[in-house]
This record gives sequence, structure tokens and C-alpha cells, in this order.
Amino acid sequence: MITVLPVETPGLGDRTYLAHDGSVALVVDPQRDYDRITALADAAGVRITHVFETHIHNDYVTGGLGLARDVGAQYLVNADDEVSYERTPVRDGQVIEVGDTLRVRVIHTPGHTHTHLSYALEADGEQVAVFTGGSLLYGTTGRPDLLGPDHTDTLVRAQWRSAHRLAEELPDETAVYPTHGFGSFCSAAQASGLSSTIGEEKRTNTALTAGEEAYVEQLLAGLDAYPAYYAHMGPANSGDPGKPDLSAPSVAEPAELRRRIEAGEWVVDLRDRTAFAAGHLAGSLNFGLDGQFVTYLGWLIPWGTPLTLLGESAADVAEAQRELVRIGIDRPAAMATGGPEDWAGGEPLAAYERAVFGDLEAARDGDDDVVVLDVRRRQERDEAYIPGSVHIPIHEVPGRLEEIPAGRVWVHCAGGYRAGIVAALLHARGRDVVAVDDSFDNALDLGLCALPSEASAGPGTSGTPADPETTEAPAASGDRQEINA
Repeated sequence: MITVLPVETPGLGDRTYLAHDGSVALVVDPQRDYDRITALADAAGVRITHVFETHIHNDYVTGGLGLARDVGAQYLVNADDEVSYERTPVRDGQVIEVGDTLRVRVIHTPGHTHTHLSYALEADGEQVAVFTGGSLLYGTTGRPDLLGPDHTDTLVRAQWRSAHRLAEELPDETAVYPTHGFGSFCSAAQASGLSSTIGEEKRTNTALTAGEEAYVEQLLAGLDAYPAYYAHMGPANSGDPGKPDLSAPSVAEPAELRRRIEAGEWVVDLRDRTAFAAGHLAGSLNFGLDGQFVTYLGWLIPWGTPLTLLGESAADVAEAQRELVRIGIDRPAAMATGGPEDWAGGEPLAAYERAVFGDLEAARDGDDDVVVLDVRRRQERDEAYIPGSVHIPIHEVPGRLEEIPAGRVWVHCAGGYRAGIVAALLHARGRDVVAVDDSFDNALDLGLCALPSEASAGPGTSGTPADPETTEAPAASGDRQEINA
């Protein structure tokens, strides 16, 4: 019996896989903090002998090289990828023996990148699984535009052909294990479901149910922005990322925190948006650990800016550090624990109001000078919006502050997390803000919204992954999936 153990990284919307036969194991697409993988292997009593990369990742720094070095495993990377480290180069059609029972066939599946590989797993001569990385996802595919516009048309068509190759070469009962699609912006759309087979994808995946031109048109129309930090991931993964340092940063006293804020550094409060709005260190920012913390912090922070973390406990800071090393932010400048009174050192705390859409409706009906700032993505706004609102997607806010009109700014998104981030950012810069902490469905129910016609809505309203405020949580790390072989 072959066991496949997925290891979830919900903050990035990705999965790593450990597959074993009870004795030896292989790993596919490990995250930077690979101690989670070795702990899983130790618990299963298996030895990792092979580490496979499906592609040079765009959304996180790999732990593959470090893991392979630590456990003495082979590190298998496409021979055509230009990397600066020694690895075991593999090519299309090659078969790798893993122990006495496992065989892995390399399948070139370009589309997410030019050199993308999938790995078909056989056990005792039976095809049981395929690890598809950023190629065939659940109900969708990986996005083809991350290498730039000059490559997009070639890659999107290659992605369609790659999906068909997998469907044609593998039996319907083959289990499909993608790396992306669980909230990752590497996915062209939010994945449907948490497990699948080749046969199920033939019935439900647009890449396999639509013709090439229809697939290309629909996928390209649905693409939206992706995190700015992606630009740094490819170079890191082509070089030697090194082993992450998860030791605690130095502790900053209130005077040092104030100095860092005044110097323009980022001092980030990890508490949830409710606690932050009620009282916080003036000038600090808020990226709560209860949401897609690392994606949005990595997206908004000017790369290389010193970062100090404020957590209620050392465990909160450690959790944030673990998420940050996954995108190459290795060492926070400092940390502090406790509460805002501890961090402020006697200075008055800052605070701002939270509200729901009913409060916004009442304010707009009154005499208040109301500015409504919508920080959702373009595709979300295409589906419905509040007339008269200013639209600046969250990732564009830092560069477009001057476009926000004077007055009290009511910030909203789809569920409150992104609005909290932006409200904190604006408040730190002296703006009077109200964070709308409410589901956008309530704005619809109140009649606050305009709905575009079918013609004006245009294609692609399903596009990029759903916002983490409304995305279904994946299964817990290490949930067992057994394959009879």
C-alpha cells in the first residue's frame, strides 16, 4: 500500500507531498520550512531518498535543496532549469526507481513555466498517482503569465496541451496531487474540491472540457494581479536559498519601536483586526495571523524594508517568522511581545472605528463627508460595487495614497481582512478611517450596490483565487490518503 501525505501551507495556498511505501519515501515540492516534512517522515518511520521539484517556483522559496542535503536524498530538478547548485537532472520520459516498489516517470508539462514537470507514480507496476505541481489543478490549471507577457500566449497554449497529455497518458483512476490551487495566486482560478482523479478532471476541468481557443480566452480573461514578491522567488530558487534561521529576533523596547517607526521601518502588529482597531501602537501596521498574513505583507512591503513583529506571545512571533521565511524574508529586525500598552511605553494608544455596511448606509444618508474606498480586486468589483466608491485594489494602495479624497475614509473589501490592513496603513499616515468589518453580501442585501449587466460584466469574473476571507480551509497537514496498489 502506498500512502500519500499532503502537508498544507494555507497562508500561501499550496501543498507539499510525502509519499511512501512504509520504508522509503519521496517528497514533492517542499516548502522552505522542511522540518515539517522530516517530522512527518519520522512519525511514519520512513526514510526520504528522493526530493522532486515540479518547477522553479514563483510563489515561495523552496526547501528542496536544504531537505535533500539534510537527509542525504537525491534532489531532482529539470535538466533544462538553469540553477547554480548541484542536482540530479531529469528529463521527459525518464523513470526513477524509489526503493523496491516505487517508480516515478517524468512528464514534461509546460504551461505554468516552460520547463515544468509532472511526476507519475507507479507502485508494483500499477499507475496510482500523478504530482502535477502548477499544471493540472482541481478544476483549473496553473496561471501562464508569471514569466511576463512575452511568454503568456505560448505558455497558455502549452498548458492546454499539457493537461490533455496527462489525461491521455494516465488511467482515469489515477489520483491527482497538485501543488497549487488551494488559494495560491499561482492558480488561474480557485481550485474546486480537495481531491480528484484524472477521470474526474476529464469531466470537470475546463482545460479538458473546452477546446483550446475557448480555454485560452476564458483563462486569460480571468487573470488578475499577483503578489509583487513573486519577482524575488525565481532568482532565490535558481540560486541556493539556504536553510532558514527560525531563532527568535532580538527584543525591542518601546523607545526602539518608536525609533523604527519614525525611521520609516515597518512595525507589524500580528493581532486580529478587532483588537488592533481597539488600541495599538501609533504608527504600527496590522497584518493579522488569522488571515492570509504572508501573502499580503509580502505583497505590500517595499522589499528589503526592516520588519519588526509585535505579537501577544513568542509563539505568535515564531508563527509569523515561519511564514515569512517561506517567501524569503528571513530575519525580522526585532520583536516585542505582550500588548499595545507594553509596546507604547506610556504613550497614548491609537485607535479607529470598525463598522458594518448598515453603518455605512446610515452615514451616507446623513451629512457626513463619507469617502468609500473599495480595496477588492478588479474582478470582484466587476461583479458588484458601491456607486460613488473609490476603487484601489489593496496592492496598489501604497502607491496611490494621493488619489484617496479628503474626508473620513470607510474602507471595505469582501469580508474585512484586507480592509483592516488598509485601514491600519491609512491611519498610520494620519487619515481618519473606519474599517468596514462585514461580509460584502450584506451590502448587496441592503441595496447599496450596483450590479453590472451581463454585457458589461464581461468574461472572467471567476478568474483568480477567491479571497482568503471566503475561501474554504484545506484539510489539516498530514491528513493520510492511502492508495491501494
